[in-house]
Amino acid sequence: MRWTEFLIPTLKEDPQDAEAVSHKLMVRAGLIRRLTAGAYIYLPLGLKVLKKVEQIVREEMNKTGAIELFMPALQPVELWKKTGRYDVIGDVMIKFLDRHGKEIALGPTHEEIITDLVSREIRSYKDLPICLYQIQTKFRDEVRPRFGVVRSSEFIMKDAYSFDKDEDALEIAYSRMYQAYCNIFTRCGLPYIPVLADTGMMGGRVSHEFMIPSLIGEDRIVVCSSCKYAASTEIAPAVLREGAGAGEEKFLEKNLVNTPGKVKVDDISVLLNVSKEKIIKTLIYMADGKPVAILLRGDHEANEAKIKNKLKVVRFAMADEKNILDVTRGARGFSGPCGLNIPIYADFAVKGIINAVTGANIVDAHYVNVNYERDFNVTEWIDARVITEKDPCPKCGAGIEIKNALEVGHTFKLGTKYSQALNAKYLDENGHEKVLVMGCYGIGVTRIIPAIIETNADKDGIVWPITVAPYEVIVICLNNKDDMESAKEAERIYRELSAKNIDALLDDRFDKSPGVKFKDADLIGIPLQIVVGKKSLAEGNVEIRDRKMKSSHLINKEEAAEYIYQKIKILTRNLSKN
Repeated sequence: MRWTEFLIPTLKEDPQDAEAVSHKLMVRAGLIRRLTAGAYIYLPLGLKVLKKVEQIVREEMNKTGAIELFMPALQPVELWKKTGRYDVIGDVMIKFLDRHGKEIALGPTHEEIITDLVSREIRSYKDLPICLYQIQTKFRDEVRPRFGVVRSSEFIMKDAYSFDKDEDALEIAYSRMYQAYCNIFTRCGLPYIPVLADTGMMGGRVSHEFMIPSLIGEDRIVVCSSCKYAASTEIAPAVLREGAGAGEEKFLEKNLVNTPGKVKVDDISVLLNVSKEKIIKTLIYMADGKPVAILLRGDHEANEAKIKNKLKVVRFAMADEKNILDVTRGARGFSGPCGLNIPIYADFAVKGIINAVTGANIVDAHYVNVNYERDFNVTEWIDARVITEKDPCPKCGAGIEIKNALEVGHTFKLGTKYSQALNAKYLDENGHEKVLVMGCYGIGVTRIIPAIIETNADKDGIVWPITVAPYEVIVICLNNKDDMESAKEAERIYRELSAKNIDALLDDRFDKSPGVKFKDADLIGIPLQIVVGKKSLAEGNVEIRDRKMKSSHLINKEEAAEYIYQKIKILTRNLSKN
């Protein structure tokens, strides 16, 4: 493709509404343009990257034996109601009434649809195992779309679904898909980390997230450098459970103190001159519509995923002001365990705190010298907090590191959650009816692109891995209208590259200076550059530049195309190794 015949609207300045590096560069490099909040147009250069990512995903899925299909984005909500997820997903689902008054949803995911299909098409154990997948647009009404296409309301996802006769067969399917994911992210040049994860609204008993360490990552993961343990902070157990002040023998009488306007732990710590470890936070939640209290040490953060799973509830959220008032007779920020008549679940770290500070369930007041058993009771002690870097590895006891990470894939062992609800069954070898066992495997296809940029960019722009680059090589002609020799040689090399099926871009702009061409080439991130100029041609050479290594060397002009061909083979092979 010739630059003058393509649409590559590069920009010199960062867009004002962009925070993430990937968002800035995708706009500046002419990959995307914003249509409205959470919705983006993929310009030709961005579409080429997207199609290459899709092709890698498709190739690895096909290698596993998965079969591609395509399901509608329009979904009847009745299927969601059968599985119980209609109420759980809430306002994230985009819904509307058609002209017949029927409620329709734009699919945020397709578990219900695929299970309904299989329930009508799979009859016998002879039809199993089977794995079906699609690459399809999803829709979610995000509260706060951000970071460009990282968190958008319309996005492309690969979702695969395996159906097996039992758990042993699911293990085989899951292992096969897990390896396929490793292959995909390796080929895309991503430094992925598979981590144990919460199954969330998807359900099931086991899941893994494939995470990319990134400053813009909205998830946090725990990584142990010693034993390689890796997990989402949502499920990583907090091993250290002793409370602050353990060993103190003096129990003081509970006293009420004035704390006007002080609702934050930091403020209470300063006002009362106590460490945060001596403060007990009391958080009021609604669990399936019923209030519960969660007690945490002042320096710890509530782990809602852990608590929700422990309580075995479907809906779990912070109580609003009215519910807090009904439960505590006080305002938010002044809740405490003393006198509460609701279930109280306390984190293990609270148990050893002696002479604690707690809310008094009275506006502008706290209690000091509060002690467990004498002043309040606990319904159950649980692991209710987010693990910290002060905690040891849950597996080996070594030190851990907590990183921000960007999720690009998620795999689930769903079991029979959906097949049971939607009557997806089969007849076994003995003619007995059994429920199908499912697995689910998702990849954020459009999210892979910003993830690559976040981990492969420098001060000059994007640095694409060869496998997903919009073009593998760019031929930069430094000529002007008076230098037709350079133009002819650049054209010859471009044609030779094309004859070798190399995806090449020819920068044939006469009206742009060499400096502009070099800046644009670096910005859009083409891995290899061939620079054709009058000076080097005088000696029969052209310049070869490596975008990532920032290296360059001269080569005979007749050997340039074959050199690039062999270089691409090496770079591609290096990204296929596991």
